[in-house]
Amino acid sequence: MISTVLVANRGEIACRIARTCGELGIRTVAVHSDADGNALHARVADESVRLPGAAPADTYLRGDLVVKAALAAGADAVHPGYGFLSENADFARAVQDAGLVWIGPPPEAIEAMASKTRAKELMGIAPLREVTEADLPVLVKAAAGGGGRGMRVVRRLADLDAELASARAEAASAFGDGEVFVEPYVEGGRHVEVQVLADTHGTVWVLGTRDCSLQRRHQKVIEESPAPGLTAEITAELHTLAVRAARAVGYTGAGTVEFLVAGDRAHFLEMNTRLQVEHPVTEAVFGLDLVAEQIRVAEGHRLDGDPPPARGHAVEARLYAEDPAHDWAPQTGRLHRLTVPGAVRLDTGFTDGDDIGVHYDPMIAKVVAHAPTRAEAVRKLASALERAVIHGPVTNRDLLVRSLRHPEFAEGRVDTGFYDRHLPALTEPAPDPYAPLAAALADAHGRSRFGGWRNLPSQPQVKRYAMAGEEHEARYRHTRDGLAADEVQVVHADPGLVVLDVDGVRRRFEVGRHGDRVWVDGTALTALPRFPDPTAQLAPGSLLAPMPGTVVRVADGLAAGASVRAGEPLLWLEAMKMQHRISAPVTGTLSALHAAEGQQVEVGALLAVVDPDQPPATDTPPA
Repeated sequence: MISTVLVANRGEIACRIARTCGELGIRTVAVHSDADGNALHARVADESVRLPGAAPADTYLRGDLVVKAALAAGADAVHPGYGFLSENADFARAVQDAGLVWIGPPPEAIEAMASKTRAKELMGIAPLREVTEADLPVLVKAAAGGGGRGMRVVRRLADLDAELASARAEAASAFGDGEVFVEPYVEGGRHVEVQVLADTHGTVWVLGTRDCSLQRRHQKVIEESPAPGLTAEITAELHTLAVRAARAVGYTGAGTVEFLVAGDRAHFLEMNTRLQVEHPVTEAVFGLDLVAEQIRVAEGHRLDGDPPPARGHAVEARLYAEDPAHDWAPQTGRLHRLTVPGAVRLDTGFTDGDDIGVHYDPMIAKVVAHAPTRAEAVRKLASALERAVIHGPVTNRDLLVRSLRHPEFAEGRVDTGFYDRHLPALTEPAPDPYAPLAAALADAHGRSRFGGWRNLPSQPQVKRYAMAGEEHEARYRHTRDGLAADEVQVVHADPGLVVLDVDGVRRRFEVGRHGDRVWVDGTALTALPRFPDPTAQLAPGSLLAPMPGTVVRVADGLAAGASVRAGEPLLWLEAMKMQHRISAPVTGTLSALHAAEGQQVEVGALLAVVDPDQPPATDTPPA
């Protein structure tokens, strides 16, 4: 029997594994980088061991340090979670060689399936060796790992070499393996996967399907089980192929076989030899704890009988600290408050007051709803997200709510091109017009400008806020009866709650303040100074760092004086395990380059300046 598990991971998955271990009476040991010294996963474990450094390559990807930590803490088993070393066969062997139980499939199965190139060969599929115009579009894909890292869609042959180099660098940073391959890119397909669970006695359970088609940058955003709209024939084929893949490599434990479904055809993508991020939807539908089942399999127990019957429908949304309206740029900063109401499951690696840093994935939490029908589960999840209180960096919460309520999603007509078609409409700012007034009234509560009241009305007070990229003014007055506004009736105002009567309907606004930032329900505002600084201006064509990170690459030969085209990539910035391309905003001349490879930059740092080309003068004929 396992008594102590070291969780070789971080964030929400480490917390989720620790929760199950606690319920089973198993002690847990966490590992943490210097950046994660006070992270939630390190606090909820019974003990923790420091991995010196901050970058994944120096910490969570150092298998030798993780094994050493397990031995030092007296652990007798290691659970890898997902990502990092979870699909590293050498790490699995090192765990076993140290006399520890590996809570995962045999290293040989990981080796056979961890490389997507070898997995495809095992299933009789060969990657593209030479790419021609006729093959376009193609997908560049990391052979190891997942989560969308090291993946690029290439639509022009001229872009192939640059995208290959970028994908290799990103894959090496995220997984310690820079191998990539090229395969045809199927437009408009659905990303469908099958959950399998196998024991060491030859039993393989199939635990239904999941649809993970709503993706950004090839990373899943919303997942559900079962996958809607599949015919009985295609479902049976998916199940058969998943079992074949598992048996082909002698698989044990929890694993996922992924497919791209287009029409009535299923294209094998890969087998993930680990727990998936979206495993909670399967748990909800089948009433299982997959982490507990992984531990039971690792202890040698059998899977008794048939899998439990599926019931109802479950939907999961990944809440990220990112700005979907600005190329999904990851965000950093303090998460002051996170509360998700309703009967939903919340898996998170953060609590109020925690900082979201630059070194790791920007996912804050997973929110999961389960109900008897798909429509009910979707409604429950959208409502919970809409009413969630999130004070901190910009998130994708509004995008999630709008996606769940989009007609295509509501009808189950989704594919991997959903955001390509709908992103502009889904990210259109729609701030509450009364949010600035509510913020101003909450701030003004108890602040009277007069020692005594006169019969003459007071002058209106004005407060300025930045909201959804625009400046807004709020006007109110102090009266003998309290605070008042011209356009609405102020029913109540205190620092945390404002109630306004708008055309006979009373509306409640919950207000939170942290520094110069104010949150009114789901709307974030920044208080502006009364007199703006006239010197705070930048030259046209200035390129600013959209996030803190490291400059990992500058375009070959790029220097001041070079001619550049609008949209041409100039440099690449790495943050939160992803590489972000910084492109020329206009066609013109690069007049300044302030970035260098290896340089650490803060958000808003000036990276380069492109002077736009002036159009040629045209002679105006005399009148």
